[in-house]
Amino acid sequence: MVNRPESDAPQTKAEIPQSEAPQARPPMKAGYVSIIGNPNAGKSTLLNALIGETLSITTPKAQTTRHRILGILNGPQYQIVFSDTPGMVHPHYKLQESMLEAVEDSLSDADVFLLISDRGEAFKNTDIIEKVKASGKPVILLVNKIDLSDQTEIAQRLQQWQAEWPQAELLPVSALHKFNMQTVVEKILRQLPEHPAYFPEDELSDRNMRFFVSEIIREKLLLYYQKEIPYSVEVVVEAYEEKPHIDHIRTLIFVEKESQKGIIIGPNGVAIKRLGTEARRRIEQFTGKKAFLEIQVKVLKNWRNSENALKQFGYIA
Repeated sequence: MVNRPESDAPQTKAEIPQSEAPQARPPMKAGYVSIIGNPNAGKSTLLNALIGETLSITTPKAQTTRHRILGILNGPQYQIVFSDTPGMVHPHYKLQESMLEAVEDSLSDADVFLLISDRGEAFKNTDIIEKVKASGKPVILLVNKIDLSDQTEIAQRLQQWQAEWPQAELLPVSALHKFNMQTVVEKILRQLPEHPAYFPEDELSDRNMRFFVSEIIREKLLLYYQKEIPYSVEVVVEAYEEKPHIDHIRTLIFVEKESQKGIIIGPNGVAIKRLGTEARRRIEQFTGKKAFLEIQVKVLKNWRNSENALKQFGYIA
């Protein structure tokens, strides 16, 4: 599990003078909030904005998120466990089937649903949307990227959504510019059940450091390579050795074809050197310490349709 940096840890509270009677504390609230929407609607950007940390990788490419990632927001007498899910797609590979299953899994344990729409576009997977409606659980519908729309368009979209989702709370937001994020939290807290915290208050996510390192490298692959390459790769951290002043990290990038391996490495290794440099810098920023990063590329044919490979990579239990 990834914890908050020590500098962000709660400070020791001052002692209450004996003459002052302690005030009654409000009941603890805690629950799971599933973020659901189309690919590239801004789910991961929303999670990062709400948590205040970059947990989920974000790129302009659709299907950037492959795994379900929990992000934990702690406050005075509340804990919100956000669940960032892959975009709702109609699967063409076994990999995409497992991504859709991650969305399905988030439906069962959710206390509140955050549906996010890119400027009011319709949701593409009606099966999942119908399950959300049938659940009877609170729904907050966010119309995202309003910074790219005018006021008239936003008003029209909100009116359309209100007619389709009469029981939902609607809110225009810009996750990128962190507009209306506090209002989102306030709306969630009104719907959250009374419950003890699920995680220690210093934890940011249920994922470990190896996972975030692999995601950082995959983010750079999405940003620096074109066409099919970013969707044909999987990143595995083979070894992660923490030392006092530097972490030694050994990773593997799996591709499906020899030609893809050549593209990632590039002439004289120029492309993979750039990838390694940029990934190492981002890892150091994330961990707060120096890193020595080793990257190798291997071919694993048709891994996106291989059940064994998907189990190895953690997509199938």
